[in-house]
Amino acid sequence: GAPNVSTALAAREQHGHDESMHACAPPDAVVWPQAVGQVQELAALCYRNRVPMVPFGTGTGLEGGVNAVQGGVCFDLSRMDAITELSLEDFSVVVEPGVTRKALNNYLRDTGLWFPVGTVGAGAAG
Repeated sequence: GAPNVSTALAAREQHGHDESMHACAPPDAVVWPQAVGQVQELAALCYRNRVPMVPFGTGTGLEGGVNAVQGGVCFDLSRMDAITELSLEDFSVVVEPGVTRKALNNYLRDTGLWFPVGTVGAGAAG
C-alpha cells in the first residue's frame, strides 16, 4: 500500500520514460520494494498473472527500456540502496540495485577507489 505503491498518473508518467527520444509509455502501477524478498513476491505475482514487469533505476537510460509499452508494473528499485560489502583486496563491492554511482563514490571516497562513468558490469550502478 501507500507509500510503497502508486497508480497516480504523475508517478506512472515519471516512470514511463527515460532520457531517450521515445514517447512516454507509463506502467499501470509503480511499486517501491525495499528488500529482495519483496521483489521476489512481486515478480511471482506478476508472473502468475501474466503482468509485464519493468525495472526502474534512475531513469537515465537512453534506450527506452523503462517504457511500459504493454502496461504492467514498474519496480522502482531506488529504495534498495544499501552497500552491503566492500573488499579492498580484490576491488569489489556488493550493492543493492538502487545504489547510484554518486552514492557509491561517496562511500568509496576515503578508500582510494572510485566507480568511473562508463563502467559496465553485473549490477552496475547508474
